Amino acid sequence: MNNKIKIIFILLTTITIYVAKAQNPAPSAFNQKSMLLRGGIAHIGNGTVIENSLIGITKGKIDFVYDATTVKLQPMNYDTVMEIYGKHLYPGLIGMNTNLGLSEIEAARATNDIYETGNINPSSRSAIAYNTDSKIIPTVRSNGILIAQVVPSGGLVSGTSSVMQLDAWNWEDAVIKMDEGLHINWPGMRIFKAWWAPTEEEQKDRMAKGLENIKKLLRESQSYCNEGAHQESNLNLQAMCGLFNGTKKLYIHANYVKEIVAAVNVCKEYKIKMVLVGGADAWLIPQLLKENNIPVIIERTQTLPGREDDDIESSYRLPAMLQAAGVVYCISDAGFWQQRNLPFQAGNAVSYGITKEQALESITLTPAKILGIEEQAGSLEQNKDATLIISDGDILDMKSNNIIAAYINGRKIDLDNIQKQLYLKYCNKYGIKP
Repeated sequence: MNNKIKIIFILLTTITIYVAKAQNPAPSAFNQKSMLLRGGIAHIGNGTVIENSLIGITKGKIDFVYDATTVKLQPMNYDTVMEIYGKHLYPGLIGMNTNLGLSEIEAARATNDIYETGNINPSSRSAIAYNTDSKIIPTVRSNGILIAQVVPSGGLVSGTSSVMQLDAWNWEDAVIKMDEGLHINWPGMRIFKAWWAPTEEEQKDRMAKGLENIKKLLRESQSYCNEGAHQESNLNLQAMCGLFNGTKKLYIHANYVKEIVAAVNVCKEYKIKMVLVGGADAWLIPQLLKENNIPVIIERTQTLPGREDDDIESSYRLPAMLQAAGVVYCISDAGFWQQRNLPFQAGNAVSYGITKEQALESITLTPAKILGIEEQAGSLEQNKDATLIISDGDILDMKSNNIIAAYINGRKIDLDNIQKQLYLKYCNKYGIKP
């Protein structure tokens, strides 16, 4: 064994021991007791704000959301009464288009389970690879992200995503909605003219082949699904059937305007429900998206434009432009550990043309509608799950954001995480008051 291999072995061993020592908080038990939250500033998630609210919770469900100035309620009807005057209440935030729970240490390949080998993997399912023991999940959860759309990556067809809640013993407990959508990375349709680029003819040929591969897969899948009984099952084609009966959505990952237009036309041809992921150029064709009822999952607002001659603020203003055009959109963040910055991605858009409540809706109720879980999550409304967060200040603002409590289905979530533990550890070492 040479020295290089020894060093790598020692590093991996150290990482393994370190991760093993950092224990996650245990998932919370089901809460049978009732609770009344009184006096908080309730941001409902649909644009409404109640400055002095009363929210009743029983067995994980919201009984009511009242304005305390117009309704009086006897607190003795509830097991617990929390006085939260001046605090802010929000629905639990929803992280869209994330591989949270599929990746742990980016530099350690063995801890990444985000894609399968091969180029076309419709049968790949993110839910069964989701790791509830991930050390990343508590750090994300502590900033208000309580639900996530867990998405596979790679290839032309990555696989199917599922919706998970972020406090569970295993993936079966975590699932809110299984296999809700299929993900396609649309072939690039930009022609690059540079010394390093292939010839224009080669690029066009590659684009045509990529598009034909998608159409061929859709044709074969539609025929397979229409046949009914099969002597032999084809898992890849079978995984596509939900697109044609309306039970699954097709998430197209594309940014360039030509890619978006081509994807819309293909989905119209096969009568498939499409969701655009990325959509950096969506502001160029808002009418097309609106006419075809295509929502947009914006990948970050705090990023640079894709072209050198684009306005430097184009990414910042994209939510406002889509809002003005009447296009349904939500805001997401990249990767997995970055999800903790989701409220700040939405807050950034407030400075460029949308209101705070519109920004909040873009990371709560609108994602819930896109995922088809709006009957149980996304807003603080009667009969919905009591999945909510309480903050000292404005959750969209880096300076005042301070999550003091979080609940998933009425269960109080432990907000401790490894980063907080390390912070307290070294404060104690150097005699610094936290």
